[in-house]
Amino acid sequence: MDGTTTWFVVAAVVAAALLVAALAVLVRLVRTRRTLRRAGLPTGSRWVFWGAVLYLVLPTDLLPDPVYLDDIGVLLLALRSMRAARPLPPDEAES
Repeated sequence: MDGTTTWFVVAAVVAAALLVAALAVLVRLVRTRRTLRRAGLPTGSRWVFWGAVLYLVLPTDLLPDPVYLDDIGVLLLALRSMRAARPLPPDEAES
């Protein structure tokens, strides 16, 4: 293999790994939303969830699509926001 082919293969492997990471975070986000929905999800977090999913799916990104770092960042921020918005269990709410 020449140098160009090697760089292409490395870039493809890195892009595939980042896509797998983004999809893993998306699955985690969907599971978190499902759990929080059962517990009484605040309305604002629904917009955060759907905004993050749309950002992952839409072709317009801050970085080109083979680089999924911005998608992963948006999904992680949505996950953090949703977990912060979850209602406290009765024992923790009283203290």
